[in-house]
Amino acid sequence: MRKGKKYVESAKLVDRSKLYDPADALATVVSTAKAKFDETVELHVKLGVDSRHADQQVRGAIVLPHGTGKQVRVLVFAKGPKADEAREAGAEYVGEMDMVEKIQKENFFDYDVVIATPDMMGVVGRLGKILGPKGLMPNPKAGTVSMDVAKAVRESKAGKIEYRLDKTNIIHCPIGKASFGPEKLEDNFRALMGAIIKAKPAAAKGQYIKSCVVASTMGPGVKINAAKVSE
Repeated sequence: MRKGKKYVESAKLVDRSKLYDPADALATVVSTAKAKFDETVELHVKLGVDSRHADQQVRGAIVLPHGTGKQVRVLVFAKGPKADEAREAGAEYVGEMDMVEKIQKENFFDYDVVIATPDMMGVVGRLGKILGPKGLMPNPKAGTVSMDVAKAVRESKAGKIEYRLDKTNIIHCPIGKASFGPEKLEDNFRALMGAIIKAKPAAAKGQYIKSCVVASTMGPGVKINAAKVSE
């Protein structure tokens, strides 16, 4: 695939053979984000686990210190007073079966996070095949199945992200925008890496953090020295 002129120029600023310290890596990523829009900075971490085994799953959620820089739209499945709490906390969409039907019949996906009270999971379960593949299915581990819907909504809007392994044992997560600058990005990076390290399964053997790469939306990847991550 032919790379654009800006990408080629940015790639020249990255030493492919080098493992960068986190601070240097993020400074390099910011300097290579040359698109006309505010690029998202993503972290890609390959772990020494096997996601096919239930006891080697790595999954959780964390509120980043400086948020993600993205405006988060929230859909909440709740009823009665809990529905009122969700609206007061700032949820864009709140409903029950009406929302299920809207998603099923109208292909409605104008939201980034789905939260549900435990008593609504029987209803939400009907959307498993629709929300699941998009990574939107509410989950207790991610804090998106909760009776405290107001807190869940506020955390989502404050920059809460979910991290989970894909089939190739890699975690992909946004850690902010290029406009944040290296220092804020490093704060977010260290918070997320700390959570991933803390979530290490007891069944994991050998080297846990295999590789660690940061990149902006349109920029080249910058490799981080995994040994420096836990410092």
